[in-house]
Amino acid sequence: MTRRGCAATIGVLVAALLGGLVAPAAAVASPTPDAAAADPVRAAEYWLDDYGIRDAWRTTRGEGVRIAVIDTGIGRGPVEFAGAVVGGTDVSDIGAPDGRLPVGAIDGNHGSWVASLAAARGTGPDTGMIGVAPAAELLSVSIGVGNSSPVPFAEQIAEAVRWSVDNGADIINLSLTTNTPDWDRSWDDAFLYAFDNDVVVVVAAGNRGTGTTRVGAPATIPGVLAVGGVDPEGRASVEASTQGITIGVAAPSENLLGVSADGRVVSWNGTSGAAPIVAGVAALVRSAYPELDAANVINRIIATARPVPGVAVPDPLYGYGLIDASAALSATVPEVTQNPLGDLAEWVRLYRRAESTSAPEPQPTPSTVEVPALPPADAAGPPGSPFLPTAQTLLYGTLPLGALTVGAILVALGVTAAVRRVRLASRTPSR
Repeated sequence: MTRRGCAATIGVLVAALLGGLVAPAAAVASPTPDAAAADPVRAAEYWLDDYGIRDAWRTTRGEGVRIAVIDTGIGRGPVEFAGAVVGGTDVSDIGAPDGRLPVGAIDGNHGSWVASLAAARGTGPDTGMIGVAPAAELLSVSIGVGNSSPVPFAEQIAEAVRWSVDNGADIINLSLTTNTPDWDRSWDDAFLYAFDNDVVVVVAAGNRGTGTTRVGAPATIPGVLAVGGVDPEGRASVEASTQGITIGVAAPSENLLGVSADGRVVSWNGTSGAAPIVAGVAALVRSAYPELDAANVINRIIATARPVPGVAVPDPLYGYGLIDASAALSATVPEVTQNPLGDLAEWVRLYRRAESTSAPEPQPTPSTVEVPALPPADAAGPPGSPFLPTAQTLLYGTLPLGALTVGAILVALGVTAAVRRVRLASRTPSR
């Protein structure tokens, strides 16, 4: 039995930008308990009906599944999270030990918005915001982005992924992007650790509205389920999504709701919200099919996605299509033996090979070299007088010096003779 099956049986660059963070457009008034029949919050969650989520609840609401939300932290106060968060930690060195203190002055509510889309409980049976998998458990792993944390961002993500796996996560949600296709080497081991432990990793594709023109890591890591965004009509979102060949499926990313850390319900946009909707669908699948491994959970989601008319799959905007929670639980889908979205281990073997397995430079083998003996030196002659010239002094001293002296004398005589002739020629003849 897989680790997931056991859990179900016993009852779980430079700057990193939060994938699709868009400031809330407006607050949505929380209803009173007696307004259940016409609750504006619940009625605004159009994705519950449009994407087969209510139908899927007839089978399961995510019981026995644990979702790790690696983000800015899930707020402690909102009633929608009562009983949902079962553990947490902080990897930024600026949050609370339990991961429940919102990290970041501007985007501190982001983690709460994400968590509420995945597994909020609502304020009553028919009131308040409810998540896609309202019976699933949540882990709150708080991270800091940019200069707000003394811990390098890549190191935070690697630690957060490992902690989530070690604490029973069946699904990890990462609503963030680095805006670059490459990732730190430390992520190789961290994400492989998640895959080796049968964890589904869901990530946001990013948004053009925040400068992401194409998907960046972690959405480029083989094996993760990258989520693109669509508007309420199911069309690829212009601002609240991006494109890339690694996108697996698309989900709503506009006119979303989110519960803030202080309990306010707000409207927001972005694939940061599309990702936890898909993470919630993955929780429904894992709950309904506890025997399936992560690869087959992902395969069920992409195999049952609704294709967009006139669009071939996979598509850089929609991936394999729009999620369909009801079909993911009810359709007959053949099992697979490997993750349809890629194999990180194989990628590492191919592309990190030069760095990790290159052979050392060959070293020369020392050997003894025979050097032939020098010829014997000439025998020394009898000592000569220091006052008598030698052959060397005659050749290199006396003879050159004598030649120079004779030449100088001849030149002097020629000059003298010439001077005399000039003088004689210049005299006035006597009369």
